[in-house]
Amino acid sequence: MKKLIATLAFFFTLAIIFAQTGTIKGTVLDQQSDMPVIGATVQLLGTTEPFGAVTDVDGYFILEKVPVGRNVLQISYLGYETMTLPNVEVTTGKDVILSLTIRESVEQLTEVVVTAKTDKDQAQNDMAAISARQFSVEEVNRYSGGRSDVARLASNFAGVSAPDDSRNDIVIRGNSPTGVLWRIEGIPVPSPNHFSTFGTTGSPVSALNPNVLRNSDFLTSAFPAEYGNANAGVFDIGFRNGNKDRNEFTVQLGAFSGLEAMAEGPVGKNGGSYLVAGRYSFIGLIGAGSTAATPDYQDLSFKIDLGRTKAGKFSLFGIGGRSQIDFLGSEIEEGDLFAAKDEDSYVKGGFGVLGLSHNLILGEKTYLRTVVGGSFQGNTFEQDRYFNLDTDQETKIRFTEVDNSESRFTVSSFLNSKISARQTIRTGVLYENLGNNSNLRDRENRPDLDGDGQPDWFTFYDIDGRTELVQPYVQTQYRLTEKIQLNAGLHGQYSTLNDQFVVEPRASVSYAVNPKHKFTLGYGMHNQLAPLPILFLNEDVNGELVRTNSDLDFVRSQHLVLGYDTKLGEDWRLKSEVYYQFIDRAPVEAQPSSYSTLTEGADFGFSDDKTSLVSKGTGFNRGVELTLEKFYSKGYYTLVTTSIFESKYKGSDGIERSTPFDNGYVVNLLAGKEFKIGKAKRNAIVVDTKLTTSGGRWYTPVDLEASRAAGFEILQDDKAFSQQYDSYFRWDVKLGFKLNSSKRKLFHQFFVDLQNVTNRQNVFARQYNRLTNNVDQVDQIGFFPDFLYRVQF
Repeated sequence: MKKLIATLAFFFTLAIIFAQTGTIKGTVLDQQSDMPVIGATVQLLGTTEPFGAVTDVDGYFILEKVPVGRNVLQISYLGYETMTLPNVEVTTGKDVILSLTIRESVEQLTEVVVTAKTDKDQAQNDMAAISARQFSVEEVNRYSGGRSDVARLASNFAGVSAPDDSRNDIVIRGNSPTGVLWRIEGIPVPSPNHFSTFGTTGSPVSALNPNVLRNSDFLTSAFPAEYGNANAGVFDIGFRNGNKDRNEFTVQLGAFSGLEAMAEGPVGKNGGSYLVAGRYSFIGLIGAGSTAATPDYQDLSFKIDLGRTKAGKFSLFGIGGRSQIDFLGSEIEEGDLFAAKDEDSYVKGGFGVLGLSHNLILGEKTYLRTVVGGSFQGNTFEQDRYFNLDTDQETKIRFTEVDNSESRFTVSSFLNSKISARQTIRTGVLYENLGNNSNLRDRENRPDLDGDGQPDWFTFYDIDGRTELVQPYVQTQYRLTEKIQLNAGLHGQYSTLNDQFVVEPRASVSYAVNPKHKFTLGYGMHNQLAPLPILFLNEDVNGELVRTNSDLDFVRSQHLVLGYDTKLGEDWRLKSEVYYQFIDRAPVEAQPSSYSTLTEGADFGFSDDKTSLVSKGTGFNRGVELTLEKFYSKGYYTLVTTSIFESKYKGSDGIERSTPFDNGYVVNLLAGKEFKIGKAKRNAIVVDTKLTTSGGRWYTPVDLEASRAAGFEILQDDKAFSQQYDSYFRWDVKLGFKLNSSKRKLFHQFFVDLQNVTNRQNVFARQYNRLTNNVDQVDQIGFFPDFLYRVQF
């Protein structure tokens, strides 16, 4: 701690620039062509003194000596729709850097500026017209209970739920978390999380550092044709550029995010910049919350923008991390979520993404964007089990060994052409070469055929090979009038693993009746490969291990969504969507059973005995969502989301059952307020709160007698997902302050986030305990305090 204080004190001495105001700067580009908008007016609204600027030949602008606090920024240009940003927070410690796009008006006007406003949460991808939302870094850090985690932020939105406090898996409209696609800078990546395992999309700790992200998109249904190999939703994440004018630094300490240092500044003479941030876990100070074991993890994120050159604009980006945790049976507590008293488990993991992006302007209305990247993800799990525990005959043997690694080489390229103010066409292709080197072997329920006194090993999968996935697509946006917009496209997928090619139509239409009311309708067909751990399972056929799932079909889903959006005032809006999703070709067992891959994906692994599957399973999700939101203005915000839905599936036995994600309802209530303090009103006390309640998850009861006889858990397959846990409830409260220095270019922020303040014991699982020979209830995380202290200069 003394070293930390000394380090912070050193950084403070560097902040010698006197400032009581801040700076807003950035670029304004044409939304369809990516060309700079020259001569656009950028101004602050509602200030006592006028603040304005005009963009230069690169679309660049700068506003200096801007009052600290939250400001309203407006961008306007002749013949373009006006953009209004209602919540631009300015501090004394860091420049605000914005990358903005504005849209040309369909009805060309020669003497007036179009006054239509851009919706605050409108997706960055203009072709995502339905079931899509933009989220900002400020939102990631603002909401209570979020742990500065992008996935946990998304759980506040309508149609999304988080099934497990200990992990950041998200369930979108009743779909398994495996249906979520993660993209960084335009290319698919493995799960960007610490302690993530083969084939899953979530984990206990996110490795995405929100301080390096720009505003990004979250899509939940019928997404545009450029997105593929996903049935549930998409996180389309982008890294921001660093400050191209001066060096800036951030140091912060958080219970969950750890100790972090970030630096950014100019590079070269072409307007380039660098941005680099590293984090080291600090959670040992307060405990992990769900286990006595202490996780250890680190990550590093960076982006180097080389600026505009004659050959185009190049950017190098990357993210990497490592993690480790040991669960020792002698040290765990009762009710530990991840360990047992008669087991020692050792978990290690690592991942990395490295990419190079290139933007090339081809004329005034066309550009080519290409991203080349490589990624790696690996994890190991080793488990020792004790027999005759705490007796003279106590023995320990290695019981489980898992070693998974996945590498991929990716090329994404698309050509975007603005035909006119009405029409834009984008065509592209995504190529992925995936390598897998994975092994899972276990002794559970195995005989001792070799006579060594230990159960024999059985290898569930042993993979060493590569496969390819090619995804071409074409999509267009056509604006019939200022009120009616049509988006349509086709997406294709070809996999060398199952040697199949599928074509997927996508379409959406939006109709703005007037500035306050808008209707949207969308349809999308989406196909996704079954989880790789399922595709690569081995089966013992006449003494030979055979991969019997590799020829499974793509899992297909069809989305139909109807939406209505109305503005109830300057900052209030009500949004509703009704949806239906039909799923078929899901892997199920050949013999009649309740099993389906649609029920998996919200844990650390998959079923390891489901071989010789067939693509005959079905399912559906349907529901209605309501969002009432008061965007941040006048010092406060409110967000209320309600989802009422149904999620069902059929296994090979033909019986319709609830999926484990069929909660029935999810309600979120979030609110927050800033109280300005001090004579100059530069500083603030901040209060945020969040209430969440939902129906309980569905589960399969334990066959207690069979489990006692076998010595391990056996479920009642004929009663699959027939019982429901009690409803879920959690209340979080976050208290903090913001301090803008009056003498230095320095900003402090501190908060404490009291999660589950009522210490509600929400049910995690009811499972068989080998040591007690009974069914025990394991609860989710109780009261858990998080904190963060940040300094920017």
